[in-house]
Amino acid sequence: MSTKKTLKEEALYYHAKGRPGKIEVIPSKETATQRDLTLAYSPGVADPCMAIFENPEDVYKYTAKGNLVAVISNGTAVLGLGDIGPEAGKPVMEGKGLLFKIYADIDVFDIELNTKDVDEFVRTVKILEPTFGGVNLEDISAPECFEIEERLKAEMNIPVMHDDQHGTAIISAAALLNALELVNKKFEDVRIVINGAGASAISCTRLYNSLGAQKKNIFMFDSKGLIHPSRTNLDGKKIEFANDTMAAETTLAEALNGADVFIGLSKGNTLKQEMVQSMAKDCIVFAMANPTPEISYDEAMAAREDIIFATGRSDYPNQVNNVLGFPYIFRGALDVRSKVINEEMKLAAVRALAELAKKPVPDIVNLAYGENNMIFGKKYIIPKPVDPRLLTTVAPAVAKAAMDTGVAKFPITDWEAYDTQLSKRLGQDNTLSKVIITKAKQNLKRVVFADAENLTVLKAAQQVIDDGIAIPILLGNENRINQLVLENHIDVAGVEIIDPRSPKEEARLQQFGDIFYEKRKRKGLNKFEARVSMLNRNYFGAMMVEAGQADAMIGGMTRNYPETVRPALQIVGRQEGVKKVSGMYILMSRFGPLFLADTTVNFNPTTEEIVEITELAAKEVEKFNIKPRIALLTYSNFGSADGEDALKMQKAVAILKEKHPTMIVDGEMQAHLPFDLDLLRENHPFCDLVDGGANTLIFPNLSASNIAYNLVKEIANIEKIGPILLGMKKPVHVLQLGSSVREIVNMVAIAVVDAK
Repeated sequence: MSTKKTLKEEALYYHAKGRPGKIEVIPSKETATQRDLTLAYSPGVADPCMAIFENPEDVYKYTAKGNLVAVISNGTAVLGLGDIGPEAGKPVMEGKGLLFKIYADIDVFDIELNTKDVDEFVRTVKILEPTFGGVNLEDISAPECFEIEERLKAEMNIPVMHDDQHGTAIISAAALLNALELVNKKFEDVRIVINGAGASAISCTRLYNSLGAQKKNIFMFDSKGLIHPSRTNLDGKKIEFANDTMAAETTLAEALNGADVFIGLSKGNTLKQEMVQSMAKDCIVFAMANPTPEISYDEAMAAREDIIFATGRSDYPNQVNNVLGFPYIFRGALDVRSKVINEEMKLAAVRALAELAKKPVPDIVNLAYGENNMIFGKKYIIPKPVDPRLLTTVAPAVAKAAMDTGVAKFPITDWEAYDTQLSKRLGQDNTLSKVIITKAKQNLKRVVFADAENLTVLKAAQQVIDDGIAIPILLGNENRINQLVLENHIDVAGVEIIDPRSPKEEARLQQFGDIFYEKRKRKGLNKFEARVSMLNRNYFGAMMVEAGQADAMIGGMTRNYPETVRPALQIVGRQEGVKKVSGMYILMSRFGPLFLADTTVNFNPTTEEIVEITELAAKEVEKFNIKPRIALLTYSNFGSADGEDALKMQKAVAILKEKHPTMIVDGEMQAHLPFDLDLLRENHPFCDLVDGGANTLIFPNLSASNIAYNLVKEIANIEKIGPILLGMKKPVHVLQLGSSVREIVNMVAIAVVDAK
């Protein structure tokens, strides 16, 4: 079965599982009591209604309007699918709403209109104005999209933007601004060839023109050739960029001879190597067709050494990605209640993005892309989508431009407070997952799946292949695995399958048994037992890692976690100086990742073991370029109660502070304190955590930690990563019963990152 078909099945399942779709509406106020409902609806709701009646601007104070954007489409130009209609386009609009939320904390209602009539479309959107703080037009065909946006911008008093037109324009303009700076060229001097003449191409060209590009130096091509004044078949806005300084019959190849810049907004494989070779010195090529660029990265790089190259793809340097723009542009516009998103606001976003690329790159971004230190240059001309500074850089620039041009109804007066407000909005719940997976993709490692006869594990293996995270090796009965693959339409073609019980593995079984015997012969193990142990896939998989035949292992899902860890301990062993391994989970909260330890191994650790668990957890947290802020938790607050656990955690804190004077660690304390900073400051101002709370939680025993993470992840519906086995020489991790495909994939990514 093809990867395309299995991806289709997975995508359909993803959208249909549980609550259909990708978004929901949830209350933002208390609703538990009759009093709450009295305030929320009748009779309490009458008071904000009358306040708004008396002052319409109070709608922003008492309702969600100021943080609510409409994503509106008629489904006439959906992604690369074309005119598929409003119902079929709805999954895309829901997806757009999801991006608004996770990147800029903007709420979205998606609205699909069943009309192709421009007047009807415009009137419908106009009468929705009281509901929304802004309108994002999406996937509307040209030339209608131009008229719709122009009319709505002129007739509405809230910001309207057609992202298909302006998103690529803003991001590519920032990249082009930096690329020209690197090669010491200016917009007003360069010759630009644009392949494509749709809505995005027109908007890009207009923005380049605003930055200084001369229309006489811009040559635009559509499917019929050069946009030339002599042509009689120019529809929409194409005539705006008709250029007669070249002959009407000039080809794309001829126009590129000596050109400085190529902008591709057309279709894949339309730009040939010889065309690139004919361009001017230090040429700039943006091949932005998706998923196949106008020329591949490898071909472009082979064509010439002096090229600066960008695509719309995430697997190459310099990705021109709309998500770098629209969430933050609307965030800035909403926060000053702008009436429009004008040219100055778009240019402010361009310049903010361009300047951000020149600043030192945060460690978490370097980590995500497997770099030690990304710096401004030919392979880094535009910020990465995982850069946490985008919200606090682009949104203020847009807001300030709105204020400077007089379209802001609610100007910002305290920029420091605004920066703090934006930082609190950062949707960090999935940032670390993206960083880990992105880093894993940089250098593929071989990962043994010790329980490949499990359907969930096989599905995870396929996703690992599809996403380019690792090279799986499957352990188990080959016939059983192939049967599961066939019955469930899983595509693991070409993946190595190893059955330790197969006769063809006899030599390796003997070899592994001998190695294991040498490791354990003075610990009660004989040769026969050593060889029999290798029939167990957890032992066999761990030995593959130890023998260098794999880089990491993901063990089978089990009820008895400590017992299943034993093979890893006996074969791979602990790191030098580590007395006891421990386990850690990561909970992906909306405030950022929370690291919890020990959650899987040690039932009732001693004071000294608590110290070691804390040290191992801190070391793991630092691997993600996150500064650990550690709270040792129990039922007591700094000596407020007696008992064995309270005393144990007190002593552990004292030892840690003495051994690691710069470590941010404190306790003993109750679990709510490191998250209620006002309460912490008021009652315990001496605490090391008063300035920023905690991101790493250490528990007094296995019972407390296990209950805590299971309760929180289920009730709060928080994604988890783990359990991560801490203190091992090599990455060997054992899954717990019920791990989902997503959780297994995340653990594989962790193992790959560790293996680096």
